[in-house]
Amino acid sequence: MAARRGARRRRARPDGTDRGDGERAPVTTVDAHAHVLLPGIEQAVAGHPGHAAHRELDARRNGPGAQAVSGAMIGERIGLLTRVADRLTAMDATGVDVQIVSPSPSHYHYWAGRELAADVCRLAAEGVAGHVAQAPGRLRGLGLAPLQHPDLLVTALDQALGLGLEGVEISSHAPGRDLSDPAYEPFWARAAESGAVVFLHPFGCTLDERLDHWYLSNIVGQPVENAVALSHLIFSGVLDRHPGLKLLAAHGGGYLPYYLGRADHGHRVRPDARGCARAPSDYLRELHFDSLTHDPAVLRELVRVAGPERVLLGSDFPFDMGEPDPLAALRAAGLGPTAFDAIRGGNAIRLFDLKDDR
Repeated sequence: MAARRGARRRRARPDGTDRGDGERAPVTTVDAHAHVLLPGIEQAVAGHPGHAAHRELDARRNGPGAQAVSGAMIGERIGLLTRVADRLTAMDATGVDVQIVSPSPSHYHYWAGRELAADVCRLAAEGVAGHVAQAPGRLRGLGLAPLQHPDLLVTALDQALGLGLEGVEISSHAPGRDLSDPAYEPFWARAAESGAVVFLHPFGCTLDERLDHWYLSNIVGQPVENAVALSHLIFSGVLDRHPGLKLLAAHGGGYLPYYLGRADHGHRVRPDARGCARAPSDYLRELHFDSLTHDPAVLRELVRVAGPERVLLGSDFPFDMGEPDPLAALRAAGLGPTAFDAIRGGNAIRLFDLKDDR
């Protein structure tokens, strides 16, 4: 894994240890939350039964104002979303050495039937693999998995891994299924066994039209979905049954990490809330979270409750709800040098098993 931010900069040792000349090596900076747009997926789903209804639901949930702004925003950033050269230039400008690239969540298409869903996941894996292959020292990737068809999940995961990807990205739920659904057990088992990373990135919120103004569908909806999905995984015992699972939650885990006292209290006093073996707060130190909290005080609290070894730098590149300078946001949190270096890149190197190619 090469750090290529200028001809005079030496490549970093992943652990930031001494280079042999008495000077501490610079730590590789890894952005674990970045996206790519794959037009081939949208071409594949266009015109299929269910696609029009899906678009109508998305429009109702977001509202016309958000739809108009989002369309213009994507148009302005299409190069960053599709062209590797533009991506690398932006990474260099913000001091990011490596990005973990996942498909735009708009590509989930959980309404799709079995055959189309399999095609979507294949196109995602192939598209991401082709994108990151253009800069193998700078880019790594994730595929997709069809949550609406549990029996296809392991195949999709293995397909992504077979193409050299690091794992798969999933949303917080599929229609009629939460992440605690027993049908997902083989998927969690295979992900844990293989060492694949499962990136939990919500898209859409079941609060529907209650959030159709002021972009609340994203501002409020995404953190809600993160909290609900993680709560299902914790309270149902999924993390007890699959202790080796590498799960990375986007958006700092949503609202869950910041209201843990209520979760722990409910676990203590309610027998129907004891599907997990320990206090819910304990499981935050078995999960991973990106640093995208938009507030230095909130990021400090996430580091406190999850541990500095469980937080990874994340920007949501290049969307407008992301962080344009993730390193500056991390510095603003005022963490100590050990925690800063771990979040900057050390934790991602460990989680994704990245290798130094010096």
